[in-house]
Amino acid sequence: MTDQERLAAYEAFSAEVREELSSTVARMEDLQAQNKVKTATYRQLFAARVTLKEIDRRLASHGL
Repeated sequence: MTDQERLAAYEAFSAEVREELSSTVARMEDLQAQNKVKTATYRQLFAARVTLKEIDRRLASHGL
């Protein structure tokens, strides 16, 4: 794999992470509007959001 291919793969990964984070936040907001913040689904989304935010933070700290 060339450096350009590797960079493209990292950029695609970072875009996917940010898209998934946005989708997760939207789903959480929908559940909040329905007053379902104590459901298992909401808690799973919360954990996923924390993980995705950390991945995004690390990617951003490396300029991706």
